[in-house]
Amino acid sequence: MLPIDPQPSPETLADRETRLDANDHTALKLWLRMMTCRDMIGGMLQRRLRCEFDTTSPRFELMAQLARHPEGLKMSQLSQRLMVTGGNITALADFLEAEGLLVREPVPDDRRAIRLRLTEAGQQRFGTIALEHERWVVSLFDGLSRTEQQNLHALLGKLKDAITRQASGGAH
Repeated sequence: MLPIDPQPSPETLADRETRLDANDHTALKLWLRMMTCRDMIGGMLQRRLRCEFDTTSPRFELMAQLARHPEGLKMSQLSQRLMVTGGNITALADFLEAEGLLVREPVPDDRRAIRLRLTEAGQQRFGTIALEHERWVVSLFDGLSRTEQQNLHALLGKLKDAITRQASGGAH
């Protein structure tokens, strides 16, 4: 396993929080702290996927979607779920198909649609990567106790609910 710097230096990470001053609103500070943590975690996971499995986050995410749906998913469904264009899905599928990790299949009731499905090799490869990915994520939260992790999860859930209500016109 290649060593991964658990705390990137300020030179390697554009820390959004460095732009703040003491007078900035607490909500802004929280938003930027969440963005910084998301970027740090995402960057570390991307580097580990690249270094240890020679893959990318988008390929991993596509395989994750297909692993949840062994019968396969239409390319249009994958595009919606991953929030990317059909062209992005095609490029990812081309790569994974060339490696023997997925197959394209016609959709019987829709001649224009193509369904993607993981091959057995794809399922095994995803299982291996997913297990290690989970270990990485768990290790990134080792700085918080189990109770702190549960509290953070609950608080973020409360924030998510409030934002959902606001987005649906329930509160302003």
